Amino acid sequence: MKSKKDSTIVLHSGKENGNNFGAVTTPIFQSSAYLYPYKDEALKYPRYGNLPNQQEVVDKISALEHAEDGVLFSTGMGAISTVFLTLAKPGDHIIVQDQIYGGTTSFLEGLLKDFKVEVTYHDFCNNPDFTSCVKPNTKALYIESPSNPLLKIVDIPVIAKLAKEKKIISVIDNTFATPVNQKPILLGIDVVVHSATKYLNGHSDLISGFVAGYSDLMKQVRKNARDLGCTPNDLSAFFLARGLKTLSIRMERHNSNAQKLAEFLENHKKVTKINYPGLKSHPQHKLAAGFMKGFGGMLSVEVDMDQKELNEKLAKLNYFKRAVSLGGVESLICLPCETSHSYLPKAEREKLGIKDSLIRVSVGIEDVEDLINDWDEALA
Repeated sequence: MKSKKDSTIVLHSGKENGNNFGAVTTPIFQSSAYLYPYKDEALKYPRYGNLPNQQEVVDKISALEHAEDGVLFSTGMGAISTVFLTLAKPGDHIIVQDQIYGGTTSFLEGLLKDFKVEVTYHDFCNNPDFTSCVKPNTKALYIESPSNPLLKIVDIPVIAKLAKEKKIISVIDNTFATPVNQKPILLGIDVVVHSATKYLNGHSDLISGFVAGYSDLMKQVRKNARDLGCTPNDLSAFFLARGLKTLSIRMERHNSNAQKLAEFLENHKKVTKINYPGLKSHPQHKLAAGFMKGFGGMLSVEVDMDQKELNEKLAKLNYFKRAVSLGGVESLICLPCETSHSYLPKAEREKLGIKDSLIRVSVGIEDVEDLINDWDEALA
């Protein structure tokens, strides 16, 4: 049989053939206790992540990412932190992209440093050659592309190739891109992490995380997830599986809407800068176009106004609500200076290029004309 496309994978991968009583959709296995032994299978227990609802999600996302295996988590940070704790032990060293999600940085600068793991930050966007950072005890590198919130792109194939040459495990946060738009494992990356709360679920009604990679490493990650208690319940897994079924078609609209809104805002007199890799003006547009099928539903905008005027304008938006999440069917906005990067002093934020006037925009699947008109009227 020929290989399946993404829209088919999300519907037909990971279906349980037995114990469904003919149900087209996998029923919710809402039980905390299971008889043993169950046929010839391993002991079933919710925290082990081996129940039908959990396994359905693992099969779907692993297939989308072209990974040998995957592990489902109760949160995105549960996925990210467990990967770091699996790859690095006290005395080890890791190399991390200098601009990443604030929650990840908080973990790196907090608990991981308490565990005596050394972290070196490197600007992978401007210099994919990280070899000058490599030490004898370097175990892994971690990148995020597109990055949060400036939508910077890293040269994934080059970084993956260098990592393999140095025998360093490469990890990428693929949340913004999704496996529909970008498949890092096919580009040479070892491990992919997701905040499944975002696009994979797509409906802003649950939190979850996911890790995909080669089977031997996923066995270690799964054991640590089980020991740390990071496994989601069956109800969350059921709703995530349902959200995944529309991922491919949702991303088509997210990609299209974000592209059109970015093009409109790029030419608006109140906008001083627009960050979206789908624009030809983006400094890494050609790079992104080389390995991204679509450019995603996220963009960020800098505007020419003070904080008071900015808040007044944002309050006039009807369809873009202020919220801390992203990737849902509805459009959302937030100010990184108040949310993801609020832990940094203003001077440090601006050094990274994150001004107080920067707006992060999660473009939903509404009619794009309504979204454009909304911004046009609010900024008028």
